[in-house]
Amino acid sequence: MSDKKPAILLLEDGRSFRGWSFGAEGETGGEVCFNTGMTGYQEILTDPSYCGQIVTMTSPHVGNYGVNREDVESAHIQVAGFVVREETEVPSNYRSTQSLGGYLRETEIVGIQGIDTRALTRHIRDRGAMNGIISTEEADTKSLTEKLKEVPSMNGLDLVPRVTCDNSWKWDKDEFDIEPKFKVACIDFGVKWNILRLLTSHGCDVTVFPATTTAESLLDWNPDGIFLSNGPGDPAAAEYAVEMVKTVLGKKPIFGICLGHQILSLALGAKTYKLKFGHRGINHPVKNLETGSVEITSQNHGFAVDLDSLPNNVIPTHLNLNDNTSEGIRCKNIPAFSVQYHPESSPGPHDSRYLFQQFMELMEEFSQ
Repeated sequence: MSDKKPAILLLEDGRSFRGWSFGAEGETGGEVCFNTGMTGYQEILTDPSYCGQIVTMTSPHVGNYGVNREDVESAHIQVAGFVVREETEVPSNYRSTQSLGGYLRETEIVGIQGIDTRALTRHIRDRGAMNGIISTEEADTKSLTEKLKEVPSMNGLDLVPRVTCDNSWKWDKDEFDIEPKFKVACIDFGVKWNILRLLTSHGCDVTVFPATTTAESLLDWNPDGIFLSNGPGDPAAAEYAVEMVKTVLGKKPIFGICLGHQILSLALGAKTYKLKFGHRGINHPVKNLETGSVEITSQNHGFAVDLDSLPNNVIPTHLNLNDNTSEGIRCKNIPAFSVQYHPESSPGPHDSRYLFQQFMELMEEFSQ
């Protein structure tokens, strides 16, 4: 790889990793995190929940099956940067249209390869998630340290405005032979497209609304149910979203995923906090406290709901078996529930897709 352009990843605590340019050349900063999935890198790259983050893949070889035009979760790549041990430059899959490196170059995403991603992952696990900067333009750590100071902390950072839609729009990218039964308003905090696909496949006519939509205009539209999507950043910073949910509580059935789970919890009176290094991968065990079963789940979050802060009318329904953090709640007296993980599983296992049917049943019950 001597013909490759040198690159450096510098962390805010001074630890640096030197490797080779991967994707576009240039500089990029963000919070450095890691994902343990061995597949699904294209869905990860295009997941709006990764806005503002430099994602490290723990799998040593990334890009084996290339990329295509179908396996995307939004209109473009969302990550701030990408880190891999080694790119597979010649992918092998009948659906592949180009290599991963070519995809990153085409979309001007800066990355680095050739570093010890095991050491980087272990460092983040020990020290916690922190900001970093990737550069192919200079290797002087003193200069990069000064640039790194300009990268905002994830704590208190509202990233939803960077990923939400500007105007409401109807999801019509799928053709299911199903007569829509429910009119659903999806509040776009950074929604993944597979969530919209699954809602549609369960008989929902889905319209996506900007994150700043007011409760009054939402209720005037009169949906059968409200879906609160996933998204990036600190949930407590999205105060406008919390206030909107407070107003619609009890007036319409609500289902939330990821950031939507956190915003619903905040609206109910709970608190959130930042995890040390977050949960990101496609094999996280979660216990369903209501059935006793264990689900293998797809996850991507750096904040969590404080279980000790849940009000008396809220029941914890799911628990992370790795660290006993909140993975789901249900209201006793309000038609609302949410989960922290990603039941749309793109990528990931399908253990939790029953939650979409649960939302349908909640809307059916509320309409009677």
